[in-house]
Amino acid sequence: MAIRAVVWDVDDTLFDYTTADRVGMRGHLAAEGLLDGYTTVEQALAHWRAITEQQWARFSAGELSFEDQRRERIRVFLDERLTDAEADAWFQRYMRHYEAAWALFPDVLPALDALAASHRHAVLSNSSLTVQDRKLRTLGVHHRFEIILCAAELGVSKPEAGAFLAACEALELAPHQVAYVGDHPEIDGRGAADAGLLSVWIDRDGAHTSGAAPTGPRRIASLAELPAILGADTRFGAPSTFR
Repeated sequence: MAIRAVVWDVDDTLFDYTTADRVGMRGHLAAEGLLDGYTTVEQALAHWRAITEQQWARFSAGELSFEDQRRERIRVFLDERLTDAEADAWFQRYMRHYEAAWALFPDVLPALDALAASHRHAVLSNSSLTVQDRKLRTLGVHHRFEIILCAAELGVSKPEAGAFLAACEALELAPHQVAYVGDHPEIDGRGAADAGLLSVWIDRDGAHTSGAAPTGPRRIASLAELPAILGADTRFGAPSTFR
């Protein structure tokens, strides 16, 4: 049966999170006078990224709420016992730098345009609805998606099958009628494939090409390849030129 809907990851799939986080955190640490304790800016950013991954894993495992994983990232990074209010204030100062760097990847709007008439669209993110709703509105693409689901509200996160199946249920479609597009080979790629969706793994920078690719997902280097995979036609009735 043909694919009728595409469910999208957000961060590092539609939205260039890695660049925005790097640029935003660099500006924030400089403004806070926190770079003196590091040999290089890259060392400071690597420390932040490592702590983010650790605390995100705790959130994914159900050990922390979405808000608490954010606060714990800051406490561990600063090695300080901050109150919730102090941690939240620190994060808000960072957000001003981070949001100034927000941008979609260049291939996003062309792909969404090419698939607008042929497929329904939804979002499934391991973030929170408050965060992603605002982000998609700011980036000007919120109206492109009829459903937006996030792990913080669902109570289940990718790569658990329940997260992907919740998106299918919200669309009232069977998993084999839905494609999932995400950037992480395991959380997105293998997770969606194991749940029975057509899994499309976007590997823009080839960061994972040196290792074994997960079984199941179709690997692409650009969203320009997606319409051909889905067998989509353009709105003008001609076959898609994306290859």
